[in-house]
Amino acid sequence: MYSVEDFIAMNRFGLGANAKDLAAIKGAPKAWLRQHITNYTPLPDTLRNLPDSQSILKGLYETRRIDDRDMRKEAQKKIRNNFGKAVTARTKNFIQTPHPFAERLVIFWSNHFTVSRDRSIIGPAIPAYENEAIRPHIFGNFTDMLITTTQHPCMLVYLDNISSIGPNSKQGSRRDKDINENLAREVLELHTMGAKGGYTQADVTNFAKILTGWTINRGAGKDRKSSAKPGEFDYNAAAHEPGTHVVLGKSYKPKRERQGLEALKDISRHPSTAQHIATKLVRHFINDNPPKDAVAKIAKVFQQSRGDLAKVSAALIDLDAAWVPDLAKVKTPHDLMISVFRAGEAAPKMNRRNRNLFHPALKTMGQDVFYAPSPAGWPDEASHWIAPEALMHRIEWIRSVVTHLKLAADPLTLFNTTIAPVASQEVKMMVKGAPSREDAMALIFASTAFQRR
Repeated sequence: MYSVEDFIAMNRFGLGANAKDLAAIKGAPKAWLRQHITNYTPLPDTLRNLPDSQSILKGLYETRRIDDRDMRKEAQKKIRNNFGKAVTARTKNFIQTPHPFAERLVIFWSNHFTVSRDRSIIGPAIPAYENEAIRPHIFGNFTDMLITTTQHPCMLVYLDNISSIGPNSKQGSRRDKDINENLAREVLELHTMGAKGGYTQADVTNFAKILTGWTINRGAGKDRKSSAKPGEFDYNAAAHEPGTHVVLGKSYKPKRERQGLEALKDISRHPSTAQHIATKLVRHFINDNPPKDAVAKIAKVFQQSRGDLAKVSAALIDLDAAWVPDLAKVKTPHDLMISVFRAGEAAPKMNRRNRNLFHPALKTMGQDVFYAPSPAGWPDEASHWIAPEALMHRIEWIRSVVTHLKLAADPLTLFNTTIAPVASQEVKMMVKGAPSREDAMALIFASTAFQRR
């Protein structure tokens, strides 16, 4: 039997226990996790050669200008097919990756900086957003990630900044337009300082003024020239609210795009940002009710390193609270799906026969891919995932998986390489005495020891 610490490394920090990860750990779980920080490849082979967001958004905006309705729908369908291919590649990467701690952080930060398919124009580009704005920065600097996500076309569309125009700008005075505060508010409330971080409504309004003019080139404008390609971030000076604006007590003078960049840099290094990010990380990795001392340690590393996420991630590994074997966290439906396939040592083909076991199943279980219910992302507390109906859907999905897919491991081996260190003797006896291989595997996957991390 392997150790509880190995179990925690693979489940709490990783994407679920399996024989390959167990062999790689070699009895040194913390050292194994630290290797994920030093050996990280931002774009794994599985995700290479996928279209970028610029080409996808350019294509989608061009299809909107096709007059023939049938031709427009067909053109849009071809572009939207890219989404399914990209999500399939993403899922295969999670199942196969030898660096699950890094990939868990991709999932965490992608959810932290959520963009959702409820804005249909950006839906096909969201996997590219994750590859471009999240993956390169998970062990880099938080400021860089904040700037990249805030300027990304998907975020600018999702939070309505492309329609935010300064009332005293050239365009605003001519078209009777006004600012939209969505992006400014969510950057402060969700992405950096937190709802109780100490900013005021005036800070939100002034920050929104600073962000006016941050838009994307939609490829249809005839009234101005732009150096940006269609589908890329674009700074439109004619839409920017002129003047000096005060945010969090600091004045930001007119400097075109740099005015916003300087504000984001300062906000990213505010003490409230360190506290908010630390709280979310500790909640995700340790407990729905984050221990205050653990939060304080992570916030201190974040603040002293000026947002160095490699150091922050290493500090998470070193927290004593992270290694308490209390199974405090419940797996989300996505966590469950990935951990089942990793445990079964398989990357099942997503063909017509099996497709409902993958992304459609996540929708049934309440976590449709890239379809978070709000800019706050998917919730991280158990209460959102273990209602009776949700548990029923999980059990039904597990039964379908063990019935229709030939997972590699045999039940007892599966038990020994996944939940053995934390499962009760009763569960082990039930697995041994199960009437069929499928029943035994279903017992393992449905157990509390597997459903939690």
